[in-house]
Amino acid sequence: QVQPVESGGGLVQTGGSLRLSCAASGRTFSNYAIGWFRQAPGKEREVVAVISWSPDKTYYTDFVKGRFTISRDNAKNTVYLQMSSLKPEDTAVYYCAASAVYLKTRPQDYNYWGQGTQVTVSS
Repeated sequence: QVQPVESGGGLVQTGGSLRLSCAASGRTFSNYAIGWFRQAPGKEREVVAVISWSPDKTYYTDFVKGRFTISRDNAKNTVYLQMSSLKPEDTAVYYCAASAVYLKTRPQDYNYWGQGTQVTVSS
C-alpha cells in the first residue's frame, strides 16, 4: 500500500509562502489521486486541493483559489502544495492523502493518510 509522508510545514507571517511536500513511501503515487486536507482545532477536516493521476486535473476549494497551487512530480513520487498570500485562518494541520478514486474531495474517499504537518500563520 502507499504511505504518504508530509513535510514543509512551519511558522510564517501573514502574506508569506510555504511549500508542502508529500512523498510516497511504499507503492508509487502514479495511479492515485492525491489530496491535501487541513484541520484546525475544533473544526472538521476539510479539503484544500486535489490532483488526479494522468492526465493531471486539479480541484481547489474556494478559499485557496488563486493562492495555492497543487502539482505532482511522478518521477519523484511527490506531490507539492505551494501556498502563497497566507492568512491566519490558513493555520491548521495539513494532511496529504491518497485515493484510488478519481478526483474526489471528501475525506472518506481517501484510504491512505500521512501524519500531518503543522502550518501556523502569524498575524
